[in-house]
Amino acid sequence: MIYIHAFIVCGLICALGQIILENTKLTPGHLNALLVIIGALLSCFGIYDILLSWSGAGASVPITNYGHLLFTGAYEGFLEDGITGLLNGIMATSSGGVAVTIIMAFIVSVFTKPQH
Repeated sequence: MIYIHAFIVCGLICALGQIILENTKLTPGHLNALLVIIGALLSCFGIYDILLSWSGAGASVPITNYGHLLFTGAYEGFLEDGITGLLNGIMATSSGGVAVTIIMAFIVSVFTKPQH
């Protein structure tokens, strides 16, 4: 059943993004930032945690999860170290994903040629 929940949640997030792209003049970069902000806002109100527990990977794969990670890291860092913990918390929760992204981008750039 978790696979069906994951498919529904991830599908709805992606469908929402596609609908926004087709019906507005937003670029994919704008939409990307918007989905990160939506993920952070949902996390702020405790809704994203419910989505994660209900759908698992369906909520942890889309870009909205990055907003959730940023907010959660900042909040936990603030609770532990106050104002100075905000940035440390963000770095602690998101550094793994950013590192993997940079490494994979480097590997892909080594084995592919850009087309003009």
